[in-house]
Amino acid sequence: MTTRATASTVEMAGLTEVEAARRLAETGPNEVAARKPVPLHSRILAQLRDPLIMVLLGAVVLTLAIGDHPDAIVIALVIIVNTTVGVAQEIRADNAVAALSALSAPHARVRRDGTVRDLPAAAVVPGDVLLLGEGDIVAADAELAEASALLLDESMLTGESVPVDKDTGGTLSAGSVIVRGRGVATVTATGASSALGRIAALLDDRREPTPLQRRLSALGRVLAAVTLGLCVLVFALGLMRGLPLGTMAVTAISLAVAAVPESLPAVVTLALALGARRMVARHALVRRLPAVETLGSVSVLATDKTGTLTEGRMVVQHVWTPRVSAELTGVGYEPEGEALVDGRPAREAELAPVRDLLTVTALCNDATLRPPDPATSEARWTALGDPMEAALLTAAAKTGCPAPAELSASRPRIGEAPFDSLRRRMTTLHAAGQGRVLICLKGAPEAVLDTAVLEDGPGTLAQARQEAARLAERGYRVLAVGSGVRDGVPDRITAVESGLTLLGLVALSDPPKPHAAATLATCRAAGITPVLITGDHPATARAVASRVALLGDDSEALGRVVTGADVAAGSVADLTAVRVFARTDPQQKLDIVEAWRGRGAVTAMTGDGVNDGPALHRADIGVAMGERGTEVARQAADVVLTDDELSTVVAAVEEGRRVYDNIRRFLVYGMAGGAAEILVMLIGPLLGLPLPLRAGQILWINLLTHGLTGVAMGAEPAAPGVMRRPPRPPDQHILGGGAWQRLLLLAVVVTTATLGAGLAARALGLPWQSVLFLALLAAQLGVVMGLRARLLTRQNLFLPLAVLASGFLAAAALYVPFLSSVLETEPLGWAGIGIAAACAPAGFLAARLVRTAFRGPSPAGSA
Repeated sequence: MTTRATASTVEMAGLTEVEAARRLAETGPNEVAARKPVPLHSRILAQLRDPLIMVLLGAVVLTLAIGDHPDAIVIALVIIVNTTVGVAQEIRADNAVAALSALSAPHARVRRDGTVRDLPAAAVVPGDVLLLGEGDIVAADAELAEASALLLDESMLTGESVPVDKDTGGTLSAGSVIVRGRGVATVTATGASSALGRIAALLDDRREPTPLQRRLSALGRVLAAVTLGLCVLVFALGLMRGLPLGTMAVTAISLAVAAVPESLPAVVTLALALGARRMVARHALVRRLPAVETLGSVSVLATDKTGTLTEGRMVVQHVWTPRVSAELTGVGYEPEGEALVDGRPAREAELAPVRDLLTVTALCNDATLRPPDPATSEARWTALGDPMEAALLTAAAKTGCPAPAELSASRPRIGEAPFDSLRRRMTTLHAAGQGRVLICLKGAPEAVLDTAVLEDGPGTLAQARQEAARLAERGYRVLAVGSGVRDGVPDRITAVESGLTLLGLVALSDPPKPHAAATLATCRAAGITPVLITGDHPATARAVASRVALLGDDSEALGRVVTGADVAAGSVADLTAVRVFARTDPQQKLDIVEAWRGRGAVTAMTGDGVNDGPALHRADIGVAMGERGTEVARQAADVVLTDDELSTVVAAVEEGRRVYDNIRRFLVYGMAGGAAEILVMLIGPLLGLPLPLRAGQILWINLLTHGLTGVAMGAEPAAPGVMRRPPRPPDQHILGGGAWQRLLLLAVVVTTATLGAGLAARALGLPWQSVLFLALLAAQLGVVMGLRARLLTRQNLFLPLAVLASGFLAAAALYVPFLSSVLETEPLGWAGIGIAAACAPAGFLAARLVRTAFRGPSPAGSA
């Protein structure tokens, strides 16, 4: 239910507590509708519905049906571990996001019963009187009843990086931040009825499966069909050869289990969990485990501007005076940097006019800089007040101007005419000694570069206007600065805004982060298309895009900036041909993301504002900023960046590609081994080997190869050049790109070596079935080592240790009496061991050779 109120219906004394309680009961808490927590049983069922897990559940039923309880227990344990790891990761990520949300829960100052109360923002109701000051977050939509030099940062809602002025009678949106001035406002809408709530309502709770989930689902269906077919085929062939019914039933089911790489879910889950853990160490918190792999599929990176590509803090970058022009270095509010003239440090004589100008901007200023606080985690300089004025203070400090405290003492302020949207300038008066007054003025160039304000000649003013226009075209926010001295304090402050002297121009911007251009270049090298989508001004968007080399020159579409109005009007034929969008609203961001997805692209969307929430949710991967991001953005995202750095997204993409490569590598290895076991069982009898392997032997080989070594493959490091290849095609099968050809070739090599060893052993009168058992295992262990992307790496010692352990357990199957009895093996002499061991290098060499075979469109370095 929606309740609205206006300033005219509620007195400024505020609501009574009784009335506030009634309205709270009527409208509900002032919160964006939170998602209901997912019950534990729903999380578990979601894991068990995976097609591969369902195949394993079927294998458990079959093994129990034939009384093979040990194998049933092993497969069941794989299912339990996989489900536990997946559920635990989801819960851990949700708890971490909840902790971030608790830290950022806002409060509000309201007037009730004539007194001021500090309340949680959730307790604010329509009709409440909000008291607003610098640094406050507007708790709900409201109408201004009083405003004094009020300046708001609405970037979280609109993407606009420049704060906006608000006057009495204006409207305020929930989630905006007061950067200067004060105000009194009456709440008009809360919760889902507020601007923030309406944007959040665009979120759709339905989750589409990730690329990996779609591929594994398709593979699971194929494996299920193949498994059933193999059961029937082997069972029928055995009966036709006169073998006992019970023996063939056990053998057929064992082969079916062998055909299914039952450790694949465990390998996938371990690889994803390790990837999520490594990503946390690289400042990326994964909220959904499959998102780790999806990042590796990303082909389009749609990024916000403010705080993502840029610092999110205004900086003075250029100072122009009639005598000299200077560039200022440094980032953020840290007073560290220098002035450069023609690319070299400015000389003292050149610095003098720059200091004069910046000293005036420091006097005509209401902001405050705060140094890092050792008592908190804040390690950077921060600002209180208008970000633009804070940037002016930082620039003054960089050039050696007196500190603000020293200026206040030597030139105390005695009057001011604050900035407003009509005059578009600010003037302050300062005592200059001997009854004289220093006038300091700054404002928009069109409001200052006027003969009614300045006494400079036409030539100087024309030159200043030309320079201001040039800087504005480059995306800078430009201020003109003037000063003068009077003999006394005027009756009206604005009376002194004439006959002043032009000191120069200041150009400010929210500069790109130092590594933004390199990060986007890395994306392009990896075949990822970067797209800038911002709510900011087109000129600002163009300037930032040019500085990070985002705008293309090869076509008209790639080199232009398209506005949200163009998108809404349908004047852009192909949204995917554009690289920079400006002045976009949440719905238009959704349209852009959907256009790319409609072309089959896997999209990652980064953002921090409320206006980014719907697009973050709709994209294949939503990436939210953890430090400055809003609650709506964090809840909509799959990944939260705890350091707010775009480069972390690239690191996460690399991690996703590593995970997918390892999964494909395991599939090639595991399914090649399974296929070899089937071929040995089918071809062996044709070569005079009646029952090449017993059911228990097949399952023991499966346990050692798919279990120990298979799971260890999930921790393999990334292949060399993983970020210098294009993303895999979105419609490519998980065994596409030559993987199934390599799988079959390896299966043939392993089968040939194994059968050859069995035939040689029989010819020499050795226990040929035990030799064949050991040869098949050795060949598969050779394959797993040969498939490594980094052969001699020490980053994953678990794999060679797993191979050694599998070798010892294989020997145990021959020489430990209990195991030898259960598996029906015989001890081997050196001749038999030598024949079987010779299959290991055969598998290794085959794997090294096929790594580069049948590449086709498959990315280099993958399995």
